[in-house]
Amino acid sequence: MSQSSYGRMWAAAQGALENLLEDESPTVQLRPQKDRLQVFQTLATFYLRYLKIFRSLEEVYDQIFHPQKRHVVHQVLEGVMGRLVELKNEMVELEYSEFHYFDDILQDFKMTPEDLEVPIPRYFVRETMRALKEREKMLAHILTSGGHQEHKTVTVQSMSMERAVWLLQVSERARQGRLRAHFMKTIHQEEQRRQNGESSNMPDPDLAATCIQKVWRGYRDRKKVNKEHLEEMIFLGMIPAQQMTPSPAHLRAQQEKDSRRRVQEQHEIEYQKALVNIKESVQTVDGPDIKETLQEQIRQWFIECRDATGKFPDFPSAEDGGSASIFAQKTPEQVAAELAAKEAEREKKKKSKGEKDKKGNDRKEKKKEKKGKMKGKKGKEDAEEEEQGWKMTPSNFLPAVVEGTKLYKEVWHNRDEKQNFLQHFDAQLVREEKRLEVEVELRVQVDELMRQELKNLKLVIDRDKGKKKKKGKKSSKKKKKKGRKTGKKKKKEKDLTADRTIESLYEELVLEGIIIRPMNVKLSDYIGEYSYLGTTLRQADIEPMPSLSDIRQLIALYGVLPLGSQCVHEIGPLIRSLLLAGPAGVGKKMLVHALCTETGANLFNLSATALAGKYPGKSGLQYLLHIVFKVARQLQPSVIWIGDAEKTFYKKVPKLEKEMEPKRLKKTLPKVLKSIKPEDRVLIVGTTRRPFDADIKPFCKVYKKIILIPRPDYASRLTLWKELLQARGAQLGPKLDLSSLAKITDGYTQGHILQAIQTVLSSHRLEQQTKRPLTAVEFIPPLARQDPVYKEEEETLKAWYSRSPLGKKRARAARASEEEADLKKGKKKGGKIQKKGKDGKGKMKKKKK
Repeated sequence: MSQSSYGRMWAAAQGALENLLEDESPTVQLRPQKDRLQVFQTLATFYLRYLKIFRSLEEVYDQIFHPQKRHVVHQVLEGVMGRLVELKNEMVELEYSEFHYFDDILQDFKMTPEDLEVPIPRYFVRETMRALKEREKMLAHILTSGGHQEHKTVTVQSMSMERAVWLLQVSERARQGRLRAHFMKTIHQEEQRRQNGESSNMPDPDLAATCIQKVWRGYRDRKKVNKEHLEEMIFLGMIPAQQMTPSPAHLRAQQEKDSRRRVQEQHEIEYQKALVNIKESVQTVDGPDIKETLQEQIRQWFIECRDATGKFPDFPSAEDGGSASIFAQKTPEQVAAELAAKEAEREKKKKSKGEKDKKGNDRKEKKKEKKGKMKGKKGKEDAEEEEQGWKMTPSNFLPAVVEGTKLYKEVWHNRDEKQNFLQHFDAQLVREEKRLEVEVELRVQVDELMRQELKNLKLVIDRDKGKKKKKGKKSSKKKKKKGRKTGKKKKKEKDLTADRTIESLYEELVLEGIIIRPMNVKLSDYIGEYSYLGTTLRQADIEPMPSLSDIRQLIALYGVLPLGSQCVHEIGPLIRSLLLAGPAGVGKKMLVHALCTETGANLFNLSATALAGKYPGKSGLQYLLHIVFKVARQLQPSVIWIGDAEKTFYKKVPKLEKEMEPKRLKKTLPKVLKSIKPEDRVLIVGTTRRPFDADIKPFCKVYKKIILIPRPDYASRLTLWKELLQARGAQLGPKLDLSSLAKITDGYTQGHILQAIQTVLSSHRLEQQTKRPLTAVEFIPPLARQDPVYKEEEETLKAWYSRSPLGKKRARAARASEEEADLKKGKKKGGKIQKKGKDGKGKMKKKKK
């Protein structure tokens, strides 16, 4: 695609965004909605529309190379990302569930389930690639120098001398037998040729020709029929399409994308240099003129205020905006009135402080009397709030999105870029921006000079008034100082490693095995299909198990977007911890590694097994957590992984694990979790396959976001078999019945399926595929040796999740809806009974007559 094509894509995305902003913030204030289903429909509609815009903007940002355009797109893109996370949070609070289904809305928008996938911005890793490569080199250097170099473990079976000699003898005898058989075969063939040559006559040429024709036509027709049959089966989806090598067009398109990214980097470097150079030129050339004009404007304001009010005004402080607040399209009278009002407010506040101290005791007595009354009022207020219904919470990201769309409309929408074919930066726009920056910087200097000039004027003209004001100011300063002394000072945490560098702490954690190298796995490698029955089951009041596609979406929204974007993490809903719960083999550890790969995050391992025997005692644990979180904050984004998270909150520690001290982090972990601030891109991720072994209250206080990962359903298993077999180099022919394999592996996880494929597809078996195609029967023995996930285990996980805070809320909401339905039914039945009663009484009266 060309630059004009991406320009049109950007224009379309901005147009859709403008329409969406109009729908989301209408001019007329809407009434609160009471119907929960209608509320969910509006939220889901906004979510899908933002998701579509997000995908387009991410593609545009990745490919356009005009630096100023990219900055505008980046601003809007981050706002849209944050709004997506906010809307997801709204839906969770509304439905009390982490999983939502949009089947009917997808049909209305003509979208497919693939459009629900949250795209992961490529700039998360690409823009920090140099830092990531340096960190990777440092990690490899530390591991090699410390003797911790990773080696592939190769299993070697021991063998006795007699066994080895016997194997050599068997193989040598087999080799000699094959040679002897081949020699005898050649002798036998030569004898047959001699006999046939002596006895047989020359064959008829016509018979020989018809024989050749028959063989050739049979071969040709069989090949044609097989090809047509294969095409038909692929078209129907009965057989997966064979892996084709990428076409030259695809390769050319990929090369073009890579070259665009290189041009992006060059243009960005040029733009950053131009920002510095143009600012310097503006300061040297236009700086003196700007300074003079600002001084003249302020002096003119002095004279106008003097003529209007009869005295010189007070100069606004730096907190109030300085001279910038003077020229905000206001007359001198208005500015003087505003300054007088501010002074009056300050005096009132000072007086009210003294009155509050006197009336403090009287208020305490009155509060005791009013407590009983307030309780009644609170109940009424709560009832009124419930009647009001649902309202959309104000967004923190909409102002940034609105500002970005406004900037696009004013600057880039109708801008003619025909002359700028190479898409270099616009110097005129840069000069305008830098002129404003220089003006702001110079205004601070001018304000200081003009304050001094105003003081001098007041001393000359209004000497007596100036002295009084000075005295008042001195007394107020003294009071402020006294107030500062009485205030309590917050205790700062001691830096236990103030004398050490981050590099030395990083090296220590690597050598101790706390910082580990994440596997190079992407979130798209977590294979799974969309659940097509989710909405139908929910309408029938049956809670469906989430699909693996839903798990991918949640990891992207709760993990990847906040860790990848500083803006989303700071302003959006703060997620400090995640818990991935599910049976063994469903890919919990893989998701942790994918989270690190997609964001370029460091991976810290604070599992009970990794901490066993390290940093003993309370002081050792305190020191460990201090250096872990210090390095995690300095080298953010960071993921702190706690494997077997239930061990930290064991109800009762097993005897075999007592030496490992699995509950070391139980008391300190909640405190450390609270210390994670919005500006710290640090996420604690726990993985567990037995969450029911933990004490649920402290466990759920630490892990407030819980994602329950199920075993794969039929559609996901079918996709898993296809993808994993093709990745291992298997040829998927008609004899390999994948549908049957997906059916019989019900209850098996992704780990079980992968292990079975690795067992069967050895290098020797892959070489034999042309002669002996793969069949489904070959995979049954390795599957039979493994234990599947039984229904009892799945039910216990479901029961545990229902006892989590979100599960309890959902159960309460379900009960409340059932009670409302029963009440409505009861009223209808009551009305019918009353009517019947009236009719019965009338009939009785007639009989008496």
